[in-house]
Amino acid sequence: MITAEMKELHRSIGALRHHIFTLKSHYGDVDAVRRMTNDLDRLEIDLHDFEHAPPPVVRAPGGKDDVVYVPDSKSDEAAWLGAQDEGLGFHSREPTK
Repeated sequence: MITAEMKELHRSIGALRHHIFTLKSHYGDVDAVRRMTNDLDRLEIDLHDFEHAPPPVVRAPGGKDDVVYVPDSKSDEAAWLGAQDEGLGFHSREPTK
């Protein structure tokens, strides 16, 4: 199954191939153009491999793990006694109430 992203990658590779061909016809078979052609060929091979043997999905987008609920209630300040506050700023202000 080819997704919209895969179709877009194929289209982009085709456009890049066209532009590299234009560079080659203008500048000849110079090292930089050969490297770009090689890079594009490698990208096309990798895309083909990805399509025919896709890796497992790490996790589905929009999962419940994306949201962390932080309550607005006052936290226990005893948990912070003795903690270093370097870099947090407001060293001389009164503690929150």
